[in-house]
Amino acid sequence: MARWFRSEHMEYISLIVNEDAAHDCLADLGKLSAIQFTDLNPDLTPFQRRYVSYVRRCDELERKLRFFGTECDNFGLNLETAGDIDTFLESNASLIGRSAGSTLSSSGAPSSGKGASGTQLLESLEVELEGYESQLKELNAYSEKLTREYNEKVELQEVLEKARRFFMTDAPRLAVSELSSGRSSSKPGALLAGAHDDEARADLDMRFSSITGVVSTEEKVRFERMIFRATRGNCYVRFAPIKQPITDPETGSLIEKCVFIVFFKSLSIETKLKKICDAFFAHRYSLPDMDDAPAVDRMLTENAQELVDSRTVLLKNQDTRFRLCQMLAQHTERWTWIVLREKAVYHTLNMFKADVSGMLRGEGWVISESFEDVRASVNRAHSDMDHNMPSHVDQVAKPWPTPPTHFTTNKFTYGYQEFVNTYGIPRYREANPALFTAATFPFLFGVMYGDIGHGLFLFCAGLYLLWNEEKNDKAKLDEMTGGLHMGRYMIVMMGFFAVYAGLVYNDCFSLGLNLFGTRWAFDSDQPEEGDVAEMTGQYGEGESVYPFGLDPMWHVAQNELLFFNSFKMKLSVIFGILQMFTGTCLKGINAIYFGKRLDFMFEFLPMVAFACSLFMYMVVLIFMKWSINWNSRMLSSTCLDPAGDTWGSVDYQETVNGQTGVWADCNGGGDGTCTPWGYVCQGNDALADKCPLDFGGSGDGCQPPNLITALINIALSPGNVDEPMYKGQAGVQNLLLAIAGISVPVLLCAKPYFMSKEMATHHHSAHDDDDDEEEHGFGEIIIHQAIETIEFVLGMVSNTASYLRLWALSLAHSELATVFWEKAMLSTLNINWFATFIGYGVFAGTTFGVLLMMDVLECFLHALRLHWVEFQNKFFCADGIRFAPYSFKQILADASA
Repeated sequence: MARWFRSEHMEYISLIVNEDAAHDCLADLGKLSAIQFTDLNPDLTPFQRRYVSYVRRCDELERKLRFFGTECDNFGLNLETAGDIDTFLESNASLIGRSAGSTLSSSGAPSSGKGASGTQLLESLEVELEGYESQLKELNAYSEKLTREYNEKVELQEVLEKARRFFMTDAPRLAVSELSSGRSSSKPGALLAGAHDDEARADLDMRFSSITGVVSTEEKVRFERMIFRATRGNCYVRFAPIKQPITDPETGSLIEKCVFIVFFKSLSIETKLKKICDAFFAHRYSLPDMDDAPAVDRMLTENAQELVDSRTVLLKNQDTRFRLCQMLAQHTERWTWIVLREKAVYHTLNMFKADVSGMLRGEGWVISESFEDVRASVNRAHSDMDHNMPSHVDQVAKPWPTPPTHFTTNKFTYGYQEFVNTYGIPRYREANPALFTAATFPFLFGVMYGDIGHGLFLFCAGLYLLWNEEKNDKAKLDEMTGGLHMGRYMIVMMGFFAVYAGLVYNDCFSLGLNLFGTRWAFDSDQPEEGDVAEMTGQYGEGESVYPFGLDPMWHVAQNELLFFNSFKMKLSVIFGILQMFTGTCLKGINAIYFGKRLDFMFEFLPMVAFACSLFMYMVVLIFMKWSINWNSRMLSSTCLDPAGDTWGSVDYQETVNGQTGVWADCNGGGDGTCTPWGYVCQGNDALADKCPLDFGGSGDGCQPPNLITALINIALSPGNVDEPMYKGQAGVQNLLLAIAGISVPVLLCAKPYFMSKEMATHHHSAHDDDDDEEEHGFGEIIIHQAIETIEFVLGMVSNTASYLRLWALSLAHSELATVFWEKAMLSTLNINWFATFIGYGVFAGTTFGVLLMMDVLECFLHALRLHWVEFQNKFFCADGIRFAPYSFKQILADASA
């Protein structure tokens, strides 16, 4: 954990490598994931780089592999995984793998990474993939052509069948209808079939022309409306649906189509109809005279035979493409990884500078502990190439550029580190908030979500993710599932602390659990509303204390809400102030580590003084109020009858005149009553007179104070403590108020003053032209320090109030659980079994949807805000540069995501 507190040490190094061995050097360095290269050619465009041609070749290979993946997806084939990335990088097996009929080895290229140079590898891949691409494109083009021809034959077959059925059934019926109206010839079907009626209408040619074809069903209504409007209703249109969907040759999707027949009698209308058909992409087909039945049957038979032949050829083509895609699916991902690796090598080589002929120079950041590994990898690559010229790897003299930030994480810490990095990257060697977040985030979530039952569900969900950890590591997960997998340990911890907080609250689905036996008891075995419970043991003794958490009797008390509100509110304030104070202390630790004397003296110390004098003092008062025996103090200021039952009670434990818990003798007088320490009551005595503590104020120390009022009066009524808890409290609070008052101007003015002195000393010998720049710099310092002061002072107040969300969300969670239990379950238990069954369903559904889903997200977001805003703004700069190493593993992992 100490290593996680600050980022890894970085060194800025220079590499000089032989150009022939550069590829192998970077191939080995990519496996280390320990170096981040700096671009030494920032003035060159990507097209002017030395290895741009190799990068383009890799891009072209990527395009081909994406094409293969798309084709496999069209057949519903999943790309076979290339295995584990570490195994792939360390493997000396064939780079291409054992394919069905052609591998890199069979193409003449070496089968191991050490034996093949980058150029040979690219050439082998290009030859291999070019052959597969051309073969697949040729099959696709042939398939598109075959599909189009097959579709035409299917459509023609449908048109012939639908048209023949129309002329055999509808046409005679329409002809009879025309005869009955006296406007038709005596021949059935003459009007629609186009027969010439010499007997009845010799002076008028009644033969109608027709256009037949196929149009998309989606365009049917628009197509019919357009024909009607274009011809002004001088057409007769009939449609018949095609039952079997037709495959689009370009997209491969299935399209619903229908056959249409349009009858008309005008050349101008025919021209319009053809244009409309072309506009709607309708396919037109020429048919023989429908009166010639043998010709129609012959055409149907021939087209059916051609349809069978086309289908046979099409299926053969589809089978060939499927088998080719099956083979490609086995190797596409491995080929992709090889191309990405080579592309990363050449992209990194473009950052190198060719200072000397035949040599390349590169610079970059390396993790200090991996420096020797980098040097060994470079030397090993040169020795394998048998180059006499030695390589050079050495540190670059300072000043360095700003070092990047890198933390070594594991499965548990990775999620919390990403949690912090989402807000901002820590500065180099700055205190890492993730170390504290790993403990406080799930804990604060548990404080808000505290419930044994609900937390147990969340804990089991986290355990389930851990159980499937290895499977999910190798699987390709979507964004949401991947996020849950990344935070699996966080979810387990959140569930654990939710159960822990639930045990503290003694809350399980809004019900109290009597796990250790309550320390309260009623006088009767069947208590009624209004009965008072008494403690089974003496106050303050071990027998009167519930072993862990809150006593379950509080869940049935009338003042349950008041008690839990007071308890949770104080806990929220304590946790909030402690976390903010920890953040302030981290600011001082950073100042000491980086040697910033002014930040430590005039920022950290005033901040600590201000926080301790007001807010840490609040925590002290809370614990003090909890630790004081108020029963004893209030009893000591109570007038009692010496003959009464309460006289001599063991609850009185105050120390008076060196004696603790000793009751004084009451000799009478006054109104006949006395206080336990011997004060004779007169009947109208003030509380301060009856209290033996003499702490001052109206309560004199015997009355429990209202802490909120007491804290407000520190600033509004200095020196006035109405209900003190200890002697000299007013003086102590005046001193603390003075410290807080002094710390603010020190925080505001001290650092800018001493910085101006340092600047004046530093620029004493500078020219007069620099005066404006100095004034401008000093003005920025003043503004920055004023913002820092205001943000801290007001932030301590507002952030403390912000931590009350811990109490608010815990209260909302418990009250919602209570409502769901009472309204859904208790209200149905006494009705009948069916109502109970329905009530349980409602209870389970609302509990799962609201408390196990929505409330988990709500508590998560509020805990996130408390860390990002209230905790981290006390010390976290969040303006660091993330270490982006040259890593094959990261590149391949991103590509596989």
